[in-house]
Amino acid sequence: MPLSRRTVVVSALVLLVAGGGLWMKRQRAADTPTPASPASAASAASAALALTPQDLWTATSQPLNRHVEVSGPLRAVNSAWVKAKVPGELKSLSVREGDTVRAGQVLGQIDTTELDWRLRQAQQQAEAAKAQADVADRTLANNRALVSQGFISPTALDTSQANANGARANLQAAQAAVALARKSLADASLVAPLGGLVAQRLVQAGERVSLDARVLEVVDLSRMELEAALPPQAVAQIRVGAQASLMVDGLSEPIAAQVVRINPSASAGTRTVAAYLSIAPHPGLRQGLFASGRITLPGAAALVVPSTAIRLDLPEPSLLVLEGQRVIQRKVTLGNSGEAQGVALTEVLSGLKAGEQVLTAQAGAVRSGTLVKPPSAMGVNASATSASAPR
Repeated sequence: MPLSRRTVVVSALVLLVAGGGLWMKRQRAADTPTPASPASAASAASAALALTPQDLWTATSQPLNRHVEVSGPLRAVNSAWVKAKVPGELKSLSVREGDTVRAGQVLGQIDTTELDWRLRQAQQQAEAAKAQADVADRTLANNRALVSQGFISPTALDTSQANANGARANLQAAQAAVALARKSLADASLVAPLGGLVAQRLVQAGERVSLDARVLEVVDLSRMELEAALPPQAVAQIRVGAQASLMVDGLSEPIAAQVVRINPSASAGTRTVAAYLSIAPHPGLRQGLFASGRITLPGAAALVVPSTAIRLDLPEPSLLVLEGQRVIQRKVTLGNSGEAQGVALTEVLSGLKAGEQVLTAQAGAVRSGTLVKPPSAMGVNASATSASAPR
């Protein structure tokens, strides 16, 4: 190889080695972390999300009062229909809807012309039966005297005795017919079975009513109740005496109620069980008004968080838990729901420990991994209750 070509090759190799060393030096310099300056650290700290005491909830174990939702129309405990006990034309009806009536008050009258004639007929039949019974008794007395004297046979006396017995039976039947006719005549008067208010008037004067036809409905508003249909899983938890709070249409304030009876059988169609709630007296209550509310069920202590703090953006429920200075979204297993001190709470069965802090709904939409600046420990503990209060 000539000298000039050899010189060129050697020079190229030297340049290649020098370039490779320079590249490796720069690569090591790029991989070596540069110490953060005080100014950059301060900038990162200022970018952290500042939390207030109301944004955090400290998970603690406390009694959880559960509840069962109920609804339905109100009805009077005591109500009755005034029905026609005899058929006929309604001659008079003195009350209308909203009128106050007392027990035993005569409210209307059915025409008694036919009933009067039936009573007279029964009385006359009773008089005839009485006359026949008297004749049979006198005949029996005479035959007894004749038998003792030997003028008639004992068989004839037995016949007289049977005739007298039959006559007395006919008399008693006729007298019973008279009593029935008098009862029918008395039933022509429509009498209030209880005191209260007239709720419905279904017939007008001059109309003909059939037997057992409904004429008036009377309700007693002094005692009202709600009949609520309970699901099977709630029946075993509710006891007689459980307290409830109801909202009634037209009333701005809730009404106190109490479970007084539970039906021993379930409905054949829906498989629900009826529970009857007695409602405290109120002048605004009316039969048929719709009411809804919940029955409070005392529960045992449980690890709870505000129901509004539960996140549902994942397939499973989760909570935003404070770990150090970052917020981490953690999946949890939930239990029963209830309330304590007026705050809606949910039991956490797994995924959270007592003492850990979770973000409440007031913190807003915060992503997992966000750097936060928590308030002082004293501030969080002092506001644990206020953080969950509804706003």
